[in-house]
Amino acid sequence: MTHRELELQLDAYVDGELEPGDARELETHLKQCGDCARLHEARVALSAAIREQVPALRAPDVLRSRVRATLRDAAGTRGVRRVVPPAARWLALAASLTVVAVGSWRLALSRAGEDALAGQVLASHVRSLMPGHLTDVVSSDQHTVKPWFNGKLDFSPPVYDFAGRGFPLTGGRLDYVGGRPVAALVYGRRQHLINVFLWPATRGSVGGPRPVATRQGYHLLRWTTPEYAYWVVSDLGMAELHDFAQLVQQADSAAARPAAARPLP
Repeated sequence: MTHRELELQLDAYVDGELEPGDARELETHLKQCGDCARLHEARVALSAAIREQVPALRAPDVLRSRVRATLRDAAGTRGVRRVVPPAARWLALAASLTVVAVGSWRLALSRAGEDALAGQVLASHVRSLMPGHLTDVVSSDQHTVKPWFNGKLDFSPPVYDFAGRGFPLTGGRLDYVGGRPVAALVYGRRQHLINVFLWPATRGSVGGPRPVATRQGYHLLRWTTPEYAYWVVSDLGMAELHDFAQLVQQADSAAARPAAARPLP
């Protein structure tokens, strides 16, 4: 079984929908492949979060009344009231409610997925604070940290040093979030540590930093650029953490501009 075949079957396996023979083959692969086993664990965690956090969906009473009123109005044409079979009325109502339910389900699913991802990011941050887990490459030189990732990831993460603004670079490491290897960059601010997790953006709206959660005394911010998805975690105060996030955004914007358009140092 290839990694691509496993990824296509993994959701069905987690939901108990895979044929017994295919399930046994997949289980054998999971026992032999650590990367796929971690991907399976991430999917199981996401599935559990969805079951726990996605609410039961029911159309609001106001919407129900509005749909019924629309059906009544549609039953008459030029003042002549047509008789609409009850089955047709209920089919129209069911179709309207289905559209609303699907939209609400997608929104709830997105929120549950973000909550599950936030949990993984926070767990990786806390784990990095244990002795010996913070950095794989220790350096305050961005030109040392960035090349270290070559060959270890399928992308080249942008690395900046903000020592002049009070956020010195400490180093970087490989981490695993959302079912894939990611880059983790470590910065300091007085006695506080900041973890920056990033990986190539796949979809979603591009926007500035926004708070995701505050858990166990740690603040989480996230944002997406056309190239990367960013998550930032620290016990630093939210105001300073937001200032740091803006520095990263500004550095990304400056790096994306043509060299001739960049301001002289």
